Amino acid sequence: MCAKPVKKEPRQVETTGHVWDGIEELNNPMPRWWVWTFYATIVWGIGYSVAYPAWPLINGATPGLLGASTRADVAVEIARVDAANAEIKASLVAADLNAIGADPALAAYAERAGAAVFRTNCTTCHGSGAAGFEGKGYPNLLDDDWLWGGTMEDIHLTITHGIRNTTDPDARYSEMPKFGVDGILEEPQIAEVAEHVLAISGQEHDATLAAAGAVVWEDAGCSGCHMEDGTGDRTQGAPNLTDAIWLYGGTREAVTESIYYARFGVMPNWNTRLSEDEIRAVAFYVHGRGGGE
Repeated sequence: MCAKPVKKEPRQVETTGHVWDGIEELNNPMPRWWVWTFYATIVWGIGYSVAYPAWPLINGATPGLLGASTRADVAVEIARVDAANAEIKASLVAADLNAIGADPALAAYAERAGAAVFRTNCTTCHGSGAAGFEGKGYPNLLDDDWLWGGTMEDIHLTITHGIRNTTDPDARYSEMPKFGVDGILEEPQIAEVAEHVLAISGQEHDATLAAAGAVVWEDAGCSGCHMEDGTGDRTQGAPNLTDAIWLYGGTREAVTESIYYARFGVMPNWNTRLSEDEIRAVAFYVHGRGGGE
């Protein structure tokens, strides 16, 4: 005898067929308001993609019937700000570099504009606080140790043309010989010169090797750039080796590496990416960080 099929109760909701530990999942329909809201978002999305830029193409995106463009909006806003600042920018370009600080309005503008330029373009190498990265070849702009000079004119020139780059013919250029790589000095001589550098910089050193290194220092021509006393020459970008400020590190290992392989830091020229008023503003900003002369 067959069992009678179970009669469904009126309005009984069917299950989805999913069962977990004896618990069945009811196949309740979504609320009507939710369904209509969902349909409305679909219609809105289609309308938006027709009216505004939406679908990516090979060389851009569909423009939309309204011709809206956030890029154009930004360009208009930039043009508005440029027009508002045109007068003070012209004054900044025309002013003597050393006279910018004497004009309160001009100095305030240059400080703010220079800070914005620095944060956008310079922090990668010099750090957000302009303290550089010790031992990595990125100078600290807060101290008073300047390889190429720290006057407003020097800083302006450095930013404009850069250092040792190949893109600006007016970039200041100097190159340290690779004393070890090129076989100019033998390794014992390099060790002696390293001890001499440690000695003139007031660090622990081997006096005997340092004395021998002083002779090699003169014979190898180190004094031609770093001077006889090791205080350096800014016109050549030759660092002062007698202080405690080291661009690539002042340990015995770091000094030896510098002599053996040489150092060749490069700074790009910014005259192709920044306007003259921006260069002057960031020069003023850097000069005012505390290390400018």
